[in-house]
Amino acid sequence: MKQSAKARRLLRRQRRTRTTATLNLVSLMDIFTILVFFLMVNSSNVQVMQSNIPVALPESASQQELKETLVLTVTNEEVLVAGQVVARLEEVRQSAGGVHALLKQELGRLRSLETPLPESAQGYPVTIMAERELPYQVLKTIMATCVSAGYPLISLAVTQTFDAQTANPGV
Repeated sequence: MKQSAKARRLLRRQRRTRTTATLNLVSLMDIFTILVFFLMVNSSNVQVMQSNIPVALPESASQQELKETLVLTVTNEEVLVAGQVVARLEEVRQSAGGVHALLKQELGRLRSLETPLPESAQGYPVTIMAERELPYQVLKTIMATCVSAGYPLISLAVTQTFDAQTANPGV
């Protein structure tokens, strides 16, 4: 018996709607894997200095990257080198000649533990994490001590702020 075109069309439609839809999970897993790797790679450009001592750092709009160096922390009461208390802040204020002897001795001891520099190098780097309200004279004494101990490459740790003019100078 011959079916009409309409009957054949209805039969095809019924067969099509009876089948269940399938989801291709392999392609979906590939997309999510790529998304996870993309997020992991792009979220790693935030750098944080680890410190157990709360220090109120000054703010800056600097765009320089953080380097792994020896960290010298200056609080309102004491000076710490690599997390160890070296001197009281009052002792540093009263240092004669602009160089604190105990701090210089500790920095020299740590320098002897570092890998030797090539002959063309300028010296070892150090990062100073100092309180925002620290008097300049004390900071100057600490920096002079670092230079005399063989750490002339001094960086000051700051809290990075977003500055629209610095980020987009052409706009």
